Amino acid sequence: MNPTRREFLQAGAATLASAGLLWPSLANAAEGPYADAVLVDGEPPLPKPGSFTIAVLPDTQNYSEKFPQNFTAQTSWLAEQQKSRNIAFVLHLGDITNRSTEAEWKNAVTSMDVLHGRIPYAMVPGNHDYSEGGRCSDRLTRMSEFFPVARFNELATFGGTYDREPERTENSYHLFTAGGRKFLVIALEFGPRRDVVRWANEIAEKYKDHEAILITHAYMYFDETRYDWKKYGEQQKWNPHAYGVAKATNDDVLDGEELWTELISRHENFIMTLNGHVLGDGLARLTTQTPGHRDVHQVLVNFQMKPKGGDGWLRLLEFHPDGKTVQVYDYSPVLNQRNESKQNLFQLSLSKIG
Repeated sequence: MNPTRREFLQAGAATLASAGLLWPSLANAAEGPYADAVLVDGEPPLPKPGSFTIAVLPDTQNYSEKFPQNFTAQTSWLAEQQKSRNIAFVLHLGDITNRSTEAEWKNAVTSMDVLHGRIPYAMVPGNHDYSEGGRCSDRLTRMSEFFPVARFNELATFGGTYDREPERTENSYHLFTAGGRKFLVIALEFGPRRDVVRWANEIAEKYKDHEAILITHAYMYFDETRYDWKKYGEQQKWNPHAYGVAKATNDDVLDGEELWTELISRHENFIMTLNGHVLGDGLARLTTQTPGHRDVHQVLVNFQMKPKGGDGWLRLLEFHPDGKTVQVYDYSPVLNQRNESKQNLFQLSLSKIG
């Protein structure tokens, strides 16, 4: 469906709020940041026996800059819940920081240190993690300085990095087993370069017997479509092609549609993509079939528009022992509430790989 005028107004207001030019309470127009929410007190129910959980941390940029206690509340809750919820892995969807300052990166390290050695994780950079002030005018980022290869080498799940930048962590892959199933996480930079996608194709093929999950900062838009510069251009705000990094690199960036065509649809082991980045309501999902008639679920989740940088909301993907059902919960350990609206509480049915 096409985005409505109200959605664009909300998105624009949220952008101003993120820049400190508008109070957060106005960022979602007159409706407020919880207008469509169905809030219920308490944690999600404990998983069914035999289930395991993958947790998702989207867009922590405002936490790293202004509300580090909320970031640490998220990782602390996940660490505390690791055994009871069988949390196998954590996925960070980028915009680790807001203005890529040393103080923000140090805050992010402090929060992620809570997980280190307890729950394995993967991270990708978002546009705010690049360039002076987080402007994303080039490919310079401090991610590998504060989250270096040596740090990830301490995790048994770490597979490696982009083969032409072995000492950089903006592009990486991870392998883990949960519930008797083998998983591959491919974690790609903001607007991945074409040669990075060449490498990602090789990794996906090498581990074609693993269920693959792609994480990258910008892929899905809030109107249930993929980012598609050729089709929509600037009608879809915040496409990687619209940033200075594209102009500085002869447009060597790929958006969601290009990633679908040049990576995901070429393999029969992808089960899901996850991204943050997008404002509006920050939520969307799309299911597309591969040439082999398998469903791949593509999911946008971003909470940064809510008060205090996102009110600590995170997403839990509970994989059931039937091998195909994933129950999705959104929960805030800061508020001790879950959101049971249709956008925040739902199930996905996975296709068998191969």
